[in-house]
Amino acid sequence: MPVDAISLEVFKNMFISVSEEMGVALQRTSYSTNMKERQDFSCALFNPAAEMVAQAAHQPVHLGAMPASVQAALQTFPEGLQPGDIIILNDPYLGGSHLPDITLVAPAYIDADGDGEQELIGYVSNRGHHSDVGGMAPGSMPLSTELYQEGMIIPPLKLSDGGRINQELIALICRNSRTPDDRQGDLAAQIASIRVGDIRLSEIAERYGLAETHEHMAALLDYSERLTRRRISDIPDGTYHVTDYMDDDGQTDEPVAITVAVTVAGDRLTIDFTGTADHRPGCINAPRAVTVSASLYVVRCVVGDEAPANQGCLRPVEVITPRGSLVDPLPQRGVAGGNVETSQRITDVLLAAMSQAMPDKIPASSQGTMNNMIVGGHDISRDKPYVYYETIGGGMGARPDKDGV
Repeated sequence: MPVDAISLEVFKNMFISVSEEMGVALQRTSYSTNMKERQDFSCALFNPAAEMVAQAAHQPVHLGAMPASVQAALQTFPEGLQPGDIIILNDPYLGGSHLPDITLVAPAYIDADGDGEQELIGYVSNRGHHSDVGGMAPGSMPLSTELYQEGMIIPPLKLSDGGRINQELIALICRNSRTPDDRQGDLAAQIASIRVGDIRLSEIAERYGLAETHEHMAALLDYSERLTRRRISDIPDGTYHVTDYMDDDGQTDEPVAITVAVTVAGDRLTIDFTGTADHRPGCINAPRAVTVSASLYVVRCVVGDEAPANQGCLRPVEVITPRGSLVDPLPQRGVAGGNVETSQRITDVLLAAMSQAMPDKIPASSQGTMNNMIVGGHDISRDKPYVYYETIGGGMGARPDKDGV
C-alpha cells in the first residue's frame, strides 16, 4: 500500500505498540522494585540506520540518549549484528546516561523472500536502571570525583551471540553488585523484553512486507520533522539567552553556571550551551547524550503530542555542547548526578529561554531535582547487603494561567 494518512497512523501505532509491549514484558518479569514499581526503564524501536522510529511513553531522559548507545553498539561491531545477537553497554561516554542505566540492543531479521536469506528490519533496544552496579557506595550514585568510583563500566559487549547467552558476562556483572539476585533477574527481564520486540517487529514485516515497513519508518521520521519545523516556525525569530546555576557540585560550594542561547531562525532551532561552566570535580557532569535528551524533551514540550516521538524531531534542531563543559564532560569525569540532577536544571534553563519567545505557553521552573534517596548497608538478619532506591515526588512550576502542582 502507498503511504497515506491512514497507513501512517496505523504503522505509527504498531511501532509504538511494539515498544509498549516490550515495556510490559520488562516490568512484569523484572525482579527489583526499581523496575517493577518505579518503572525506571525505556523501550524503543530503530530503523536499519539506527534512527529511533518509536519509543513508548517511558523515561524522557532516555529519549535522546538511547540512539547514541545504539550507534556505539553498531560502531563497535562494524561487521554487523546477526540474528540472536544482543549487545549490552552502560558507558556514559558511549551514549549512556549513568552507570546504573544498562542498555541492550538487538537486531530484528526476516526471511523476506523465503530463500533463507535473512534481511535486517531494524533494531530493538531497552534501557533499565539497575539499583546497584558496584562502586564506592550502595546504589552506585556516590559523591564521586571520577567515573571509576561509580560502578562497573560496561563497553559494548555481546551479551548474546547468535542466541547463546553469555552467562559468564552476567556472572561478572552480578559479582560486582551488592544485590546480585536483583541484577540477574532484571537482566533476564531485559532479555525477555528484547525477544518480545524482535518477535513483534518481525510479525509486522511479515504481514506488510519489508519494503513497506521500511517505507513507513522513513515516512514517520519525515512526518515528525515536518510537524516540528512547522511548530518552530510559529515561534518568533530571535536569540534568547539565559544563565542559571546548579547550587554546587557536591565537592565545592561554588555555584555552577548553565548558559544557553536558543536561536530560532525560520523552521530551525539552535541550542548553544557555550558559556556553560567547565566540567566539575564532582559528579554532576551531564554526558552529551543526557544534554541532548533534555533538549529534545523541551522541543517535544513545545511541539506537543501531535508529532510522533522519534528522531525526526531532532532534524531541525542543532545542539551545541562545548567539549569539556558541564554538559559535555571529558572522560572519565563523574556523571552519577548529571543524569538525575543536571538534566533537570538543563530542562528549566531551556524552558526559561523559550519563555522569552512564548511567555503565554511556558511554565515556571519546577523543583529542579529528581529527589533520589538511596538507602543501603548490610542486613544483619539475612547476612547480606541490601540497597533501596526511591524517587520522591516534587513540585511543578506555575503555568501562565494556573498555579503550580
